[in-house]
This record gives sequence, structure tokens and C-alpha cells, in this order.
Amino acid sequence: MSLSGKTVVIAGGVKNLGALCARELADLGSPNLVLHYHSDSDKSKADKLVSELSSKGSKVIAVQGNLEHVSEITKLFDTAIKQFGGVDIAINTVGKVLKKPILELSEAEYDQMFDVNSKVAFFFIKEAGAKLNKNGRIVTIVTSLLAAYTGLYSLYAGSKAPVEHYTRAASKEFADKNISVVNVAPGPMDTPFFYGQETPEAVAFHKSQALKGQLTDIKDIAPIVRFLVTEGWWITGQTIFANGGYTTR
Repeated sequence: MSLSGKTVVIAGGVKNLGALCARELADLGSPNLVLHYHSDSDKSKADKLVSELSSKGSKVIAVQGNLEHVSEITKLFDTAIKQFGGVDIAINTVGKVLKKPILELSEAEYDQMFDVNSKVAFFFIKEAGAKLNKNGRIVTIVTSLLAAYTGLYSLYAGSKAPVEHYTRAASKEFADKNISVVNVAPGPMDTPFFYGQETPEAVAFHKSQALKGQLTDIKDIAPIVRFLVTEGWWITGQTIFANGGYTTR
């Protein structure tokens, strides 16, 4: 399925899974790509990816912003519309992980986790629902810990859990525009996002819970996102657990 003439917005789109999704979609007819990044430290990655994908025929822009501020989410979509005339696909890969016992968690940590994982997701879905063209697609990356019975990840899984409810509601409310809304829940991914929280022993345990004794590879997740925004459009209101058997419902 070609995405020629379509416009894709990817939050967290210049590194790790977001960047790989951009590369996957760039091969489908060179769509217009709007790639969000958060920090000044990621600007060089953004510039490099813009150059790479532009050389393959896509029209690409990078937009910096702190999406914890709703105005920045609005700016992201408005920039895409101003630049390309509309938006067809919106993918949110933004997230923050925290592994700590409940008794050690602070109010500030609670607020930060819900800002990044829940608030950003809600207002990204809201903005996409308001501004996507008909037959649009919305995908949010959540976590397979939503189906886990474990301690230590209360704020991470807890702040991702509301996204399932946002997704179900949005899939009904946006159906009149034929917009599908889905979540993808990877297992622990082999990216820098994961390792900062884990001991070597914990890494070994996480690996032991999945096929081939390995962490989730982003190369196995990006094609699923690609499918959901193309031929897999009929899937909506769902959370797809893609984790090699790490957890299930």
C-alpha cells in the first residue's frame, strides 16, 4: 500500500522505534514526514534523519517541542498542516520508564510519569482526532507490562494503562471519519530507554520470558506499526501485545 501524498506525524520520531517507523514508512511511496523530538541533544539525530529520508524522496521536517505542554502538541500538528496541507497518520512513541518500589515514589515522580505517559498520549490522540483527514490512523506505543502481574513498575504501567481507555473511546468517537485508533504494546525493548532502570540480573530475567531468550527488537515492532497504518486499518480500539510471549491476556 502506497503512502504517496500522505502526511505522517511521529512523536519521538528521530531515534529508536520512532526513527525506525519513519524509515519503514518512507519506503511506502515517500510520504511527507513530520518528526518530533524533545531535547536539544537530539537535534543532530533529527538533522541526520531528515537528510537521510529526504535523499530517498520524502519531504521531511523535524519539529522540537516538549509535548507535556498541550500547546506544543497543537503546534506539532499545525506545523504539519501548514507545511503539507493535512495529516493522515499520527504515531506516538513518547514514553518514560521508572522502576521503583511504591514506598519510594514521590509526588513529583508521579506527576512526571503521568504527564509523559498519560497526558501526552491523551492530548496527542485528541489533537489527531480533531485534525486528521478522513480515513486517518492513530497509533500509540504502550507497554506489555499492562498485562503483567509484577511489582516495581507501578507508575510506568499505571501511567500507560489509561491509554487503553482513551484508545477505545477515541475509536468510537472518531469512527464517523473512518479513523482507526490502536495501541502497540511491545515487551522490554533492546534500546537505551530500557537499560537505565535494570540490573544485569533483571535484564537476564526479562530475556528469559520471551521467544529465543531475547528482548523485543524494534525491528520486529516497526513492521507492525506499518501494517496498522496501511492494510491493517480494520483493527481499531485494540491493544496489540507484540512481545514474543513475554506477557499476554
